[in-house]
Amino acid sequence: MSKNNSIGLFVKTLPQNIFSGFVVSLIALPLCLGLALASEAPPIAGVISAICGGMVVAVFGGSSLTITGPGNGLVIVLLGAITVLGEGDPLQGYYFTLAAIIFSGVLLFLFGLFRLGALSEFFPASALQGMLAAIGIGILAKQFHVMLGITSVSGSTLAQLAAFPESVKQLTSLSTEQLLAPVIGVSSFVFLFLYARIRNPLFHLIPAPMWVVVATIALSYYYELVLQQTQPLDPSLLIQLPSDLVQSLPSPNFSKVTQFDFWGVVLSITLIASIESLLSIKAVDKLDPLKRRSNNNKDLRALGLASIVSGFLGGLNVVTVIARSSVNVNNGGTNRSANFFHAFFLVLFVLLFGPQIQRIPLPALAAILVYTGYKLATPENLLRIYRIGEEQALIFAVTLGVTLYTNLISGIGAGILATFLVHLFLTKGLGLFSRNLLKPNVLMYQEQQSQTYFVSVKHFCTFLNFYRLKAKLDEIPQNEHAIVDFSLSDFVDHTVMEGLNDYRDSFSRKDGNFEIIGLDVHESVAAHPFSVRRFNPVPNLLRLGDNFTKRQDSLRELALDLGWQYNPQVDQKSNGIDRFLFFKTRQFNFTSNRLTSPKKTFSFFDLSFSEGIFIAKEDLNSSFLLIESPLPLPVFVLDRESFLTPLYQLTGIEDLNFEAFPDFSKRFFLSGEDKKAIQAFFTKEVVFFFESHPVYHVESNGKKILIKGRDRSASVSEIKALLSFAREFYQILEKQGS
Repeated sequence: MSKNNSIGLFVKTLPQNIFSGFVVSLIALPLCLGLALASEAPPIAGVISAICGGMVVAVFGGSSLTITGPGNGLVIVLLGAITVLGEGDPLQGYYFTLAAIIFSGVLLFLFGLFRLGALSEFFPASALQGMLAAIGIGILAKQFHVMLGITSVSGSTLAQLAAFPESVKQLTSLSTEQLLAPVIGVSSFVFLFLYARIRNPLFHLIPAPMWVVVATIALSYYYELVLQQTQPLDPSLLIQLPSDLVQSLPSPNFSKVTQFDFWGVVLSITLIASIESLLSIKAVDKLDPLKRRSNNNKDLRALGLASIVSGFLGGLNVVTVIARSSVNVNNGGTNRSANFFHAFFLVLFVLLFGPQIQRIPLPALAAILVYTGYKLATPENLLRIYRIGEEQALIFAVTLGVTLYTNLISGIGAGILATFLVHLFLTKGLGLFSRNLLKPNVLMYQEQQSQTYFVSVKHFCTFLNFYRLKAKLDEIPQNEHAIVDFSLSDFVDHTVMEGLNDYRDSFSRKDGNFEIIGLDVHESVAAHPFSVRRFNPVPNLLRLGDNFTKRQDSLRELALDLGWQYNPQVDQKSNGIDRFLFFKTRQFNFTSNRLTSPKKTFSFFDLSFSEGIFIAKEDLNSSFLLIESPLPLPVFVLDRESFLTPLYQLTGIEDLNFEAFPDFSKRFFLSGEDKKAIQAFFTKEVVFFFESHPVYHVESNGKKILIKGRDRSASVSEIKALLSFAREFYQILEKQGS
């Protein structure tokens, strides 16, 4: 792309990036304040971190859609650093920690300079999940008491967990006025749980954390303006900001740079910051509608520079944050300017609404962090890992337990050791690893006739040497055909299986083909597709019988009545479905319960997809119907007109209207690139058809039409209505094509 075209595209997408940056800032403000408080740092330190991250990484970063600022993963590390370095004095500990953050930024910059962006590949997936769960429990343990209005509880994570009953018991001795703090905290926590279940799009224009902040600020004004009295919350339970931000900037204290504890803190911050950032960057790349791949090493350098600047200004370290990045993608962010504008709006909030920010109760911010901690440590994560394999659950539990009893560095070390010991047990000896660890085990070449890239993996492939396979796979253009052969490999671990699934998705999004072969003679320790595989020439074949639900029985009967085929099986291959615009900011998971007409003209299926990712991820299910069009079609999206239409137009999506059909234009939102072709296709008959039927989400990719039902699986009666709609529409298409 030429320089002029790049500038033109930047200017064209500027409104949507400004809008996305604003939405992200609404989430970032309460989280930055809360994460700083959870670390025992001044609240403004978290905001400074986000501002420095947005300004610096937006200029020097290597990824397009990520948002930077203070992260969940470092709360425990920073809290421990301030406690240890301060030796009982939190303020002095904060000054020492600022110095550690600056040195950590230097190390991060060096990591990027010496191309250590593949660092995260050396950590087993289940151990990383255990580490994140420990971080979640650590956040939850500390902030649960603050959510109840109690700030005196201290000690280790386990001690804070043990103090839960005593904190709850204290509520019974509080006066009516004193109960306001726990009522605010608990109500905010309950609201955060219920927010995702409220499907009103108008309500969701404001993110859940900002609803909490706005409601609690409004409560303080209610006491002041309506009841004519001071809010009964103790001042120690309210946000405190310095009266003069510039004059009050702290100075880092470098006097402990010669001490072992100081450098232990520096290494801890650097390690966790790099892991959290690299994992987040990798996850956000999956959401990029333009299928761009981030430059990890460039991002590490930018994060290092931002952390150095943040530390000198009194802010926390800067990392890539997954939840805010996911919000950026979902709100139309297209380049790094969204990160800049998120920081810009944070500056405006602090300068213009400082007095209002100081009305935010700490229990409300603590509720946001308790909810965040719960999402990181939800029991569903352990159950999901247990389904992958019992040995993975053991690795998860070891990492979690050691981290809670000691620290994050010891915990991740224990997770790595546990993973290696599990691998030794599964392979029944040390020989496989000791003989082959240092040997080259990946061979790649391009077949001359088919131009297919063939990759052969020998000996074993685990977290210890996955980087070798990744280096080869990264050389293959993702719009090509790649085959990975494990027939010469005796052992493949969970981290590799999960990583290969990411490659399969990446190739699919770019119209490539990624195949894995050679595992037919390998035994899986569990039924999960990401489970460990070990060589077994006589695998056990287990055939499960039918266990249909009532709805599946009804679907099978419907298929018999129609003369169609019914397949209840889960299919993780998208088969091109994910190339529809509906999946531009959503991730395809799998299809099931497929009904297919004899000539494959119509295909109905239930589909699982995701919005967001990681702790911001929400899995959704809906029913879809796919039509093979009998004639070429323009590419378009048709949906119900709503109050969000002006926002879509703000992000560059035009609503096409027809002067001849004002009622249709008023009821429907229609968009597409080729305006003339779309207007020619929507004849009077087509318009009348849509006006006289229930409104579905309808998309055309030029050859096929995708029709989406409600935001849930359709009932049998709804499926029949959907099929009737599709058949009548198909008849109109046939008529137009004749």
